[in-house]
Amino acid sequence: MLQKESVKAMDLQTAWLQSYTSSPEKQKALYNRTLFIVSISQIFGGAGLAAGVTVGALLAQQMLGTDAFAGLPSALFTLGSAGAALFVGRLSQRYGRRTGLTVGFMIGGLGAIGVILAAIINSVFLLFASLLIYGAGTATNLQARYAGTDLANNKQRATAVSMTMVFTTFGAVAGPNLVNVMGDFAVSIGVPSLAGPFILSAVAYILAGLVLFVMLRPDPLVIAKAIEASNQERISNDHSTDMEQNGDKRGVIVGATIMVLTQIVMIAIMTMTPVHMRHHGHGLGEVGVVIGFHIGAMYLPSLVTGVLVDKLGRTTMAIASGATLLLAGLVSAFAPGDSMVLLVIALCLLGLGWNFGLISGTALIVDSTETSSRAKTQGTVDVLIALSGAVGGVLSGMVVAGSSYATLSFIGGILSLLLIPVVIWSIKNKNKVR
Repeated sequence: MLQKESVKAMDLQTAWLQSYTSSPEKQKALYNRTLFIVSISQIFGGAGLAAGVTVGALLAQQMLGTDAFAGLPSALFTLGSAGAALFVGRLSQRYGRRTGLTVGFMIGGLGAIGVILAAIINSVFLLFASLLIYGAGTATNLQARYAGTDLANNKQRATAVSMTMVFTTFGAVAGPNLVNVMGDFAVSIGVPSLAGPFILSAVAYILAGLVLFVMLRPDPLVIAKAIEASNQERISNDHSTDMEQNGDKRGVIVGATIMVLTQIVMIAIMTMTPVHMRHHGHGLGEVGVVIGFHIGAMYLPSLVTGVLVDKLGRTTMAIASGATLLLAGLVSAFAPGDSMVLLVIALCLLGLGWNFGLISGTALIVDSTETSSRAKTQGTVDVLIALSGAVGGVLSGMVVAGSSYATLSFIGGILSLLLIPVVIWSIKNKNKVR
């Protein structure tokens, strides 16, 4: 009896999948629905990410009493996001995007709660452990961009990534600008003010996870796998053996390198900007404004960026990323510490350069992988991105403590120029993906 019910359930599952594999209209409708749901979750995810980033370095500075390790929180939650990226990627590959992304956001919310408790009891060790866990939210927020590409064709992929990132802007800009409000709320309930933004992070990450858990049905990656399997079966029946199964490894390398370099530069300069501003007499509200503009520039241009990447090409926009990051480094290096206008311009350019690099690199990764291994590969690439961010976060504090913020910014700008030889190498080997 149980065996018959199991067979019947499998038949229903097969029929359900076939209803999508044989219907381009249903695929298009699911593609649009997935973009909408992921975009909603990104509003909450962006708020959770931005709130913690804004005050993480300041909280560590306050608890440790030194600037030398002010970059450590950024390093810890980006290091934590490395492990989470691998975990979420493999979980998504096996069980679908819905499961992987939901679990990742929930873990990030628990990490934010841990940071709040660490601030209350003034425990540096709990702070560091919680920041590692909090990094799961960062990784999941980043990996959510891939969900929109599962059902996109090669002329829609960068645009699909960019649409989800645009919605991240709403939460990402709101997070830093609620720093003072959340700080006052925290004090009113007996929690240190700098832990206030992490209250917002905890609520936002948990809400993002709930949105995906409840609404992301059917799972886009599960349907994409079924479509690819159906296409392969059709090609096999036509006695064709030309279909490439392993993807383009060189394209994965180029895409990953672009995103790693942009992440190092962006994290290093962004992490130390709040500390640099506080040393020049800027208040917490002014820090929130600058970081808010920066994160807005990271995400808001995405819709235009996605179209440009799909129209002009991945490599062209990667070069634009390097040039923009160089300009950001130079402006922040030579800007007077008391100039809010120049700091806003520098951090906006920093965010824009990162945006160009992330979307062009992400599109290259999707172009170069098959759905049978795509989520796992994406998770592995995001591990490298997170580790590079951790390196940038750790070294940023040390460079500023040993030299200056200007030196850090100048080094970051020069480092971004490495994107150009990477792109030239990809063109030389005839691996441009349009």
